[in-house]
Amino acid sequence: MDETYDAIVLGTGLKECILSGLLSVDGLKVLHMDRNNYYGGESASLSLQQLYERFRQGVKPPASLGPSRDYNVDMVPKFIMNSGELVRILVHTDVTKYLEFKGVDGSYVLNKGRVEKVPATDYEALRSPLLGLFEKRRLRSFLLFVQGYDERDPKTQKGYNLRKMPMGAVYKEYGLDPMTVDFIGHAIALHRDDSYMSEPAWPTVQKIKMYYESLMRFEGTNSPYIYPLYGLGELPQAFARLSAVYGGTYMLSKPDATVAYEHGVAVGVTAEGETARAKLVVGDPSYFPDKVQKASRVVRAACILSHPIPNTNNAPSAQIILPQKQVNRRSDIYVFSCSFTHNVVPKDKWLAFVSTTVETAKPEAELAPGLALLGHIDEKFVDVVDVYEPLESGQRDKCFISKGYDATSHFETTVEDVLEMYTRITGKVLDLSSKDPSKAAQ
Repeated sequence: MDETYDAIVLGTGLKECILSGLLSVDGLKVLHMDRNNYYGGESASLSLQQLYERFRQGVKPPASLGPSRDYNVDMVPKFIMNSGELVRILVHTDVTKYLEFKGVDGSYVLNKGRVEKVPATDYEALRSPLLGLFEKRRLRSFLLFVQGYDERDPKTQKGYNLRKMPMGAVYKEYGLDPMTVDFIGHAIALHRDDSYMSEPAWPTVQKIKMYYESLMRFEGTNSPYIYPLYGLGELPQAFARLSAVYGGTYMLSKPDATVAYEHGVAVGVTAEGETARAKLVVGDPSYFPDKVQKASRVVRAACILSHPIPNTNNAPSAQIILPQKQVNRRSDIYVFSCSFTHNVVPKDKWLAFVSTTVETAKPEAELAPGLALLGHIDEKFVDVVDVYEPLESGQRDKCFISKGYDATSHFETTVEDVLEMYTRITGKVLDLSSKDPSKAAQ
């Protein structure tokens, strides 16, 4: 504590651990602290005993659920897009050597009350029960255009300037009906609302292309997602190992750790009467109560099942997205499931999570459309959390604060925040173009 560091990182949530690892690889002298005695923070994975201690204090888990140690229950459950930015970071930092991944078995969308597989390619579009014959052809033409679009080759562009043309206008050019637009925007491009429709089409086209590339990259799966064996709690620990390899120092069990300021600028962290000094401090919102604002609330239900989710072809793991319009909401509902095949529950058990952004005074009731898809639920644990975001960028006060975790069941928005923070902290963009992300799935 009596040393000077380039950066001090507070909290061992996934975002903080990724940044700690990246800054250490860059040659910065990093001190990483947490008030808890375990890694993961808000994004930790809990055993069955820990799950009961958190949500049902004094109650013992029933023996019928199996051994506590066989459970790794994510508090912020999310799948990893196989060609997404998180995989590129994993490969860039070589963290993949600390982890094992397995593909996710299915990607689904709710349409007119039915759970249907997401058609992500022109081939699947022609066979999807989601669409009528003529709509299948229109969707196939749209997907072929998107997959073939190249900014450097005018022959692929059909005269469209996607950096200016709104995404809604592109859909209109192909005559796609509202239901088709719904699942493209929400289940493939993974937008959380429809504001993207009036924005330039290029970012959405990139998202659709990434979904398709992710689907193709990992053979033997029916979805674009992968997920680590033993749950997401492995990820923060893997990046913590990376930081340690590059000289990072770790201190857990520092419940009184607080940021030290001089003239309104962070100069270090004080704990147990000692102050470690640093050029900047990085951390999750809980360490900066006066520098964050509540942006939203998220409700999540963690459910233990004795069967796969119905209508998912008995998938051991799956994602189902319920687009906002399908459930008369402003926000999508996300269903995430995994099982013993990812070593997160005992054999013949499944974990299912349902999450959404809170819109009413009855958060749990908002999960009803997602919970209704699960069939019989053995046990259910509901958590409502406030999501905070920083008031400033961090350049002035040297406090670089992560945003809370949203309701999505994938990591795309999480990694966007990490990369933006990295740029604010270092003044440079992280170059992830030099390595092949397919190595992460091998």
